[in-house]
Amino acid sequence: METLHKDWLTRDLLDFEYKKYVLLAYMQNVKSKFTDRELYPFMSDLVFHYNNLLSLQKNKQLIYENFPKEVSKADFEKLKIHYRQIIQDSELMKTIEDIIGFAVPHFQMRVQEGADIYEDIADQISIEPVGITPLYKNEGYLLLFSNQQTVVHIYHYKITVFHQADESYRAIHTQLMEETQWSIANSFEQIKKNLVATNKALPNPATFLAVSQKAYPLDATLLPITKRLLVQHIGKAA
Repeated sequence: METLHKDWLTRDLLDFEYKKYVLLAYMQNVKSKFTDRELYPFMSDLVFHYNNLLSLQKNKQLIYENFPKEVSKADFEKLKIHYRQIIQDSELMKTIEDIIGFAVPHFQMRVQEGADIYEDIADQISIEPVGITPLYKNEGYLLLFSNQQTVVHIYHYKITVFHQADESYRAIHTQLMEETQWSIANSFEQIKKNLVATNKALPNPATFLAVSQKAYPLDATLLPITKRLLVQHIGKAA
């Protein structure tokens, strides 16, 4: 079980012991992944479900909205009535509330554990520019390197800024271009020169080197954390 179904609380058998079994199996898998320092997609999944459960605790109507809606339009109105009846059923609601009450502390504990691991790994990663940095930094190259290895993962990155209400948000997209071996002859500066020579679309690219002091799982941990750190780094310099 990689992630927990978004409707895990209300789909299948609505029974406390069954849901407890499903939840504990999921938590055991997350614990195993965290032990291996694999954070994603498990951390995002945990936060999603934890916030969802906290909302459900505050608003019973959200429980109705949480029931699976994978039905035809013809049956939808009947199901709305059925779900309202479930909400009005004190015994069923008690079961759901018991499940939520059991689940919330488990999610809280794992979210905190994941956050601690995230901070520990983030502290091991440094980001610095390679060569002269242009004014436009929302597109360029990311060189990802671990001090315990010699391989350099080269990514093209692009940051998109979007606005919602009075807030601005930054999203980053990366694409792996190639992998190369670091050496005295093939330094980070030389790697950047090679990129400029072979990719004419970016004649003066922003290029950042991210160095991890330890080796971590690339796709599940190192890359996602580095992407966040790069967005923060560029945002501070903007």
